Formats: sequence, structure tokens, C-alpha cells
Amino acid sequence: MEQKAWVISVNMGYGHQRTAFPLKNIAIGGKIINANDYQGIPGRDRRIWETSRRFYEFISRLQNTPLIGNFFFSLYDRFQKIFSFYPKRDLNRAPFGLKQIYSLFKGGWGRDLIENLKIKNQNLKINLPIITTFFTPAFMAEFFNYPGEIFCVVCDADISRSWAPLNPKQSKIKYFTPTKRAAERLELYGVKKENIFLTGYPLPELSPGSLKQRLLNLDPQKKYFNKYKILIEKTLGQLPESADHPFTIMFAVGGAGAQKEIGIKLVKSLAVKIWAGDVKLILVAGIRPGVKKYFDKNLEKLKLKNHQNIGIIFEKDIDDYFQKFNLALEKTDVLWTKPSELSFYSALGIPIIIAPSVGSQEEFNKRWLLKSGFGLQQGNPKYAEQWLFDLLDQGYLAEAAMQGFIEGEKMGTLNIEKNISK
Repeated sequence: MEQKAWVISVNMGYGHQRTAFPLKNIAIGGKIINANDYQGIPGRDRRIWETSRRFYEFISRLQNTPLIGNFFFSLYDRFQKIFSFYPKRDLNRAPFGLKQIYSLFKGGWGRDLIENLKIKNQNLKINLPIITTFFTPAFMAEFFNYPGEIFCVVCDADISRSWAPLNPKQSKIKYFTPTKRAAERLELYGVKKENIFLTGYPLPELSPGSLKQRLLNLDPQKKYFNKYKILIEKTLGQLPESADHPFTIMFAVGGAGAQKEIGIKLVKSLAVKIWAGDVKLILVAGIRPGVKKYFDKNLEKLKLKNHQNIGIIFEKDIDDYFQKFNLALEKTDVLWTKPSELSFYSALGIPIIIAPSVGSQEEFNKRWLLKSGFGLQQGNPKYAEQWLFDLLDQGYLAEAAMQGFIEGEKMGTLNIEKNISK
């Protein structure tokens, strides 16, 4: 029998919710609980969460403002700063921000959430495990003596000290990590080795043939195929004669709505190829009406609104958005995004064009992508029509796709399910 759990996330950006979405099948009732926005949340608890969310989104957008934006974001980013890994040393000392979080627990922040789960457990006559994709609910559960197991899913390739609890050596929180470096980092923070599991990131499933189709579009000159034909056919089998879709780029805006301007610069650069049918572009607005409006307005100016080779992904409901996004991935050849949790989608065989990082953790995600060979840093979006197609003709994007598929961990969702069932 499949082990069920309380799956908890927070609706602050997309990262933590996207991480939780593949775990819906083991969530009680198929529902993800948002720790900052559940039914009956006390007003004081909601206000604390809301202040944090609004501040993060404001700072993320402000970063695009020259001088003052970078200054204020750097101050905020100190809380999530990731220090140099070498030399290896004890990094157990808790930062000021983490101590502030625990002081809020002493005032009752999070008690209502955990007590409600305890009551539901009593009704079900079982202490279900908690799986949370954000560290704060895990800390809340432990602080308020949740009787079941507590698991925390790490969403980045490397993490700051804020992910580990105040007293990690005495903690019962268990971690699912997407990379070896994140697991090693938790050990340096004082988390017991037996509480750390290297599972990979929880990914959606794509159809087995999607990478075959993608490789045909990513290697039009057969530069990569001619060198690695044996590897490709051994891994994927024989490729089809032709792709079932045009060369397709997906540009994804982050949850705070930052970097939407890059998407329009990309549209302008590729406009001729879009009209000619040489490329299809999908702009991802997520659940942000303002971003959708911005895309619509600019596409109207460029006389590309409703063009068959331009698409916009927008939904009011977060689950509908994730479903639509995952479906579009089937026929996406390149994912252009800042190095957020979407970095791990490279394991699906989708090369990443890396937009500028927002925050310390994304800078480390970018380094991981580049070192692994799963992604390439973006050039000037205004000239994407030139440099992007040079990468395409040289087979570099096909190489990144295969590298990610072969070396990336694709079974994160299954590995997490197996671990909580033990």
C-alpha cells in the first residue's frame, strides 16, 4: 500500500509549489497544503507570511533597477547567502535570520498549522509523515512536537545555513536532496548523515519519445549525431526521420514576475524566424495577470499576437498552470529561464539557456548547470537570432540535452515515495 503524507508548500514564488506538485499522488486527498495560505489560518500567522512574501517579490523586481536595486537585494540576499564550500569546515553556527524565525515560533507562529495536523492524524488514527518543500514548516513541525516523521525536500543544487534547523544535531528532520553537494552541505551545517537522503529533484514524467523528437530539432546539421550515434541509439533507440514539431523555445518568467522584458527582447530578435515558421516561442506568464498583459501588449505592437508560432502559458490556478507547463514541455526543445528549481528539468533532456540569477542560491544553481554541461549561459537576447542558432548548428544544445538526460537524476519523485514508505 502506498504511503500517504501531508504534503506542505508555500505560495511564495513558484519554486516550492512546483517541487510539491509531482508529489500530489501521495498527498492526502491529492491536496497540497500551503503553510501560508490554508483554510482557517490565524490572521497573525497570515500577516507574518504575507509580509515576507511581499518583501521578497518587491526585492526581486527591484533588482532590475540600476544601483539601488542591486544594493537592497544584496542586503536581503545575505540571509540566504551560501558560503564557499572549501575549505570544508563546521558551518553549524546559526545566522541571525534563522534565530528570528525561531523567536516567532515562541510567539505561536505555526502552532495552528501543526495542531490541526495532529487532530487530523487522531481522526485518521495514524501519525502521517509530513513532506514539506520549504524549511520553515519543517521547523514549525519539530518545534511544536509533531509526532510523525518530518521530511524536507531541498529545491536547489546548494543551500544556505537557513535550511538546517537551529540545533541540527538534535533534530529529527530528514532531508531529500537533489544533488550530492546539497547533501554534503547539510552535513557541514550539522545535520546527521542518517537524516540526509540523496534522491534527486521530483520531476514530472515526459513521454519516452519526447527526447528523440527534441534531438532532431537540436541537431539540424547532425554535428552531434555523427559523433555520438552509437551513444544516442544505445540510450534512446533509432531516431525518427523528422521531428513532429517546429524548433520550440520556452521562456519562463519567475514567480515574482522578474525578467519578463527578456522574453520580449527574444520575440523581437526572433520575429522573422517566427513569421517564417522556423521557430516557435512559448512565453510563460504563470499565474501573473500583469505578466500576461505585458506579453499581450507587446505582441500586439509587434503584430504577433495570436500567431500560430507564439504561445503564452497563463492560468489563474497554480495546479492548472503546472499541468499546462508540463504538457508543453513534451514539445519544447530549449528551456530559457533563470537558474531556479527549473534547472533540474535538464534531467528530462531539455537544455537550459540560463538567464541572470536572482539570489545566491540561483547563482549556485547556475554553476551546477554549467559544470555539469546541462545548460549554457544566455548571450544578449537582442541578438539571439544569431548566437542561439550558432549553438544549434554546432550541436551544442543537443549535447547539453543528452548530457542532462544521461547524467541528471530523473527518478526523484519515485525515490522520495520509496523513502517515506520504508
